[in-house]
Amino acid sequence: MNFKLLGILFVLHYGSCLYPSNSDVVELTPSNFDSLVRKSDDIWIVEFFAPWCGHCKSLAPEYAKAAKGLKGVVKVGAVNADEHNSLGGEFGVRGFPTIKIFGANKRKPEDYNGARTADGLIDAAFKALKAKVNNQMGGKKSSSSGSSDVIELTDDNFDKLVLGSDDLWLVEFYAPWCGHCKNLAPHWAQAATELKGKVKLGALDATVHSIKAQEYGVQGYPTIKYFPSGKKDRHSAQDYDGGRVSQDIVSWALEKATESVPAPEIEQITSESVFKSACVDHPLCVISILPNIYDCQSECRNNYLEILRTMGEKYKKKMWGWLWAEAGSQPELEEALELGGFGYPAMAVISHKKMKYLTLRGSFSSDGINAFLR
Repeated sequence: MNFKLLGILFVLHYGSCLYPSNSDVVELTPSNFDSLVRKSDDIWIVEFFAPWCGHCKSLAPEYAKAAKGLKGVVKVGAVNADEHNSLGGEFGVRGFPTIKIFGANKRKPEDYNGARTADGLIDAAFKALKAKVNNQMGGKKSSSSGSSDVIELTDDNFDKLVLGSDDLWLVEFYAPWCGHCKNLAPHWAQAATELKGKVKLGALDATVHSIKAQEYGVQGYPTIKYFPSGKKDRHSAQDYDGGRVSQDIVSWALEKATESVPAPEIEQITSESVFKSACVDHPLCVISILPNIYDCQSECRNNYLEILRTMGEKYKKKMWGWLWAEAGSQPELEEALELGGFGYPAMAVISHKKMKYLTLRGSFSSDGINAFLR
């Protein structure tokens, strides 16, 4: 691997846009956003992306496919929020890709939380169109799914959105005529807003989508089920046993979210793909250079790795990438990060987005590393 001058990291600033000029995805910038989106009567789906973001690159073909399918019906645009961070900041963009739907109220766009597929985006577009028509007709929704932050679930999309994701979910099974459901609705919507980006809240009308209601043994309304993060199936569902006001729902969900965050793997740098995965798709990556096996036998090496695992567990909510390499195995990386001059083990933390790194100058111990990372 060639890590010279951190080329593998810093040269990963790809082209400024993921979509070519002949694409049906409209390139949006601070200079045209008002005229094209805010002052338009059209509904817009807008992606805020960063060129270096792996998930953005994976989404691009599906997003372009959706734009082609929605041509003439709903506008589809994209903002390079890494370059135009003022727009991203204005709409609270904290991660990439973030997709927002600008419907009737352009000042309050809805977050898109559906599947990152062309079909999912098109379904959301038609839902936004229907909501706009209902709004113009004076119609109102009374169920929990009327909130922009509560995801509407159906028999058709349940498995894809809930079971097919790694996210933690709370799902309400409700009936439109149920008084307790109506009382819960504003609290469910408020909790969905407060938990946005951490826990997903969904709602399924069990009187319409009875297949899923029967599958999960729903006998009364509202029934709330909890689906933990990570790989899951229908047997993963657990009963929600918390309170029915927004504060209780949020507290309960956050406690579960804390429990379910897995400790990161401390991966050895064996390929460029391992390096990219840890340092490009995470806000920070922690790189340790451990002594050569001839200088530090297996017990010694394992002690250092255990320190790293402990630190990974401690900082797991930060969602950092963690890597290690044997001294001398990646000389250009060591040189680029100024590691090894103080001996081994050594450590550096890299921010790909900011194009910066810092090296540990203190002791390679739990206390020393903890102070450094803090």
